[in-house]
Amino acid sequence: MSFNAFCLIVLAGLIHAGWNIVAKKAAGDARFAFFNAFLMMLVWAPLGWWLGREEVPRWGATEWAFVVASGVLHVIYYVILLRGYRKADLTVVYPMARGSGPLLSSLVAIVFLGERISALGAVGILGVVGGVFLIAGGPGLLRAAHDPVARRRVHKGMVYGVLTGVFIASYTVVDGYAVKVLLMSPILVDYMGNFVRVGLLAPAVLRDLPTARQLWRVQWRYALLVAVVSPIAYVLVLYAMREAPLSHVAPAREVSMLFAALIGGHLLGEGDRVARIFGALCIAAGVTALALG
Repeated sequence: MSFNAFCLIVLAGLIHAGWNIVAKKAAGDARFAFFNAFLMMLVWAPLGWWLGREEVPRWGATEWAFVVASGVLHVIYYVILLRGYRKADLTVVYPMARGSGPLLSSLVAIVFLGERISALGAVGILGVVGGVFLIAGGPGLLRAAHDPVARRRVHKGMVYGVLTGVFIASYTVVDGYAVKVLLMSPILVDYMGNFVRVGLLAPAVLRDLPTARQLWRVQWRYALLVAVVSPIAYVLVLYAMREAPLSHVAPAREVSMLFAALIGGHLLGEGDRVARIFGALCIAAGVTALALG
């Protein structure tokens, strides 16, 4: 992995952890996802028009198919993630999602896209996944909690986290192929997907406009912040995919867990800081191994 790709991933990780903490605080649902997509469409319109005025007219059926597929997968991922945040702790859902997603992405890249990974890179993947497991609760996740309510909450977090990870892997492979093989603009892949996301999520708002207005008044600040910063994080990752193998970039993205562990646990008061920090160190070591391998 090049130094440029490594720096892009670290910066993206910091931004990614930050906007997930904001999304957790918003406690939103599909309507919050619509607010995000709609505001992204507006905020980033000048850049989308500037980059797309020449490139988009050249797109054929294949490019548009990847944009639509990306938009659909991102919608499903985000709605499941938000639901998980409402049902369980961020420090369970987020690590499980971020750990299972890159592992699946790397396996697909190696098996189906023909990418190769060194022994050191493989150790790095294991370090990332192991660190995420520790941050999510470690061996305690495998034992029955004394409190049945807490146990159910942890189990829900694991289920939503892994399910989110499946869709993270799906959109990572689709978007990675678009920017690496089809040579589509990373910014346009993400921006044009907003139109798909708005179309898919609009019915959730239109079904009950009075409630949507109430939620907008409460959540618009959170939605605007996510709309401004989250595309930056993901576009940085897509640019990193152009310079490094997807099987390295996907796990290395989990450097965001370093920031989620050190910042998110403190802000949200979800406890177990020692295990979280040790897990973060494992992730740091894993990311370093990926960079060198």
